[in-house]
Amino acid sequence: MRLLPIPAFDDNYIWTVSDDAGQALLVDPGDAAPVLRAADTGLQPVAVLITHHHADHIGGLDALIARWPALEVYAPVDARIPQATRRVHDGDRVDIPALGLRFDTLAVPGHTRSHVAYMQCDAEAPLLFCGDTLFHLGCGRLFEGTPAQMHASLQRLAALPDAAQVCCTHEYTLSNARFALAVDPGNAALQAEAERARRQREADQPTLPTTLGVQRATNPFLRCDTAAVRGAVERHLGQPVASEVEVFAGLRSWKDGFR
Repeated sequence: MRLLPIPAFDDNYIWTVSDDAGQALLVDPGDAAPVLRAADTGLQPVAVLITHHHADHIGGLDALIARWPALEVYAPVDARIPQATRRVHDGDRVDIPALGLRFDTLAVPGHTRSHVAYMQCDAEAPLLFCGDTLFHLGCGRLFEGTPAQMHASLQRLAALPDAAQVCCTHEYTLSNARFALAVDPGNAALQAEAERARRQREADQPTLPTTLGVQRATNPFLRCDTAAVRGAVERHLGQPVASEVEVFAGLRSWKDGFR
């Protein structure tokens, strides 16, 4: 199997997992055009995983279904995703027989109320398609959920295996790194990861996928239990915080205004 992120818009990735014959799983195709161009060189989508309803994640579906009418579209229960052929709930198993792939569905509300992630089953380095919940060195904004929901969702993802490959949907790593270093400047693992990401982008390479092991060591949004992150948030707010959820809320608010 080949994992490939197809760039879309300014900073989106449409993830593809394909076999030698070109049969492919797509994740969050917000734009049909780059997928249709890939089809000209042999890509043949057989199924789509949707994490949430935002237009930059579902905007290409109508054109793709018009090209491939038998396309299976797995999506959360949300009327804002009318193209779904199969609705998924927390704990549901998604089977893609043509590719021999299986995924478990995880409800991860926060960015949106119906957001889900897909975790590959039975793999040494499983793929984790997490949409806009967890980013490399960051996390998504809270458009519909609460800090408590998003913190719980991130902790759920953080409990997955170290080797899980985090395939999020935006190339935000450099901007996330600047913020993470402002929060946790003494973190040597973060310093090294930020430098690695800088070199990758200078070479026009994606910084993704990353791994959950790396994220646990470097991503401040997964480190709300550490003294370094808590202390930084308290200094930023000018007051003590009483819980990890309050640390997360202060961190997310800080990031929203960070330039």
